[in-house]
Amino acid sequence: MVVRPALPRDREAVRSIYNDAVATTTATFDTEPRSVAADRAWWSAHRAPYLVLVAVDARGVVGWASLSAWSDRRAYAATAEVSEYVAAGHRGRGVGRALLGRLVGEADRRGFHTLLARIAEGNPASQRLHRAFGFRPVGVMREVGVKFGRRIDVHLLQRLGPRRPAPGRAARRAPGSGRTRSPRGNRPL
Repeated sequence: MVVRPALPRDREAVRSIYNDAVATTTATFDTEPRSVAADRAWWSAHRAPYLVLVAVDARGVVGWASLSAWSDRRAYAATAEVSEYVAAGHRGRGVGRALLGRLVGEADRRGFHTLLARIAEGNPASQRLHRAFGFRPVGVMREVGVKFGRRIDVHLLQRLGPRRPAPGRAARRAPGSGRTRSPRGNRPL
């Protein structure tokens, strides 16, 4: 299996895997299959610095993962949401692990500081996978979704990337100490 950036020829396979998840899982709260038009808009939103990766074996695309904007507000520019979807016949075979590992590495290289994952209740395997890559629980949003006739909680997990100064805010030396301090106070960096 190879994990690589998605190519235009992968779009239909990515959409097919996603639409199967829409119909059969709570991994997404979409309740209708993604149309071709909606798919075009989704791909447009995943241009750099965001991206889509695919896992490919001898039969073709067996899973995909993406970095997406968490919010359109500028202050969230260094924050991205991660998503991974694996074709039904390939779950539990390390595809998600390979995708998330590569995705986290790409996020670090692209300068993202915070990664967020929303995981619907009833998916402990996904929670374990994300924890293995440094994601930590930050909260549970109670009964925020309704799918398959029931209310569903969503767990929010967060991973902080490599420590970097905030954009536009250079670290300063604390007077007389030789220690670096944050621009907002005397906390060591």
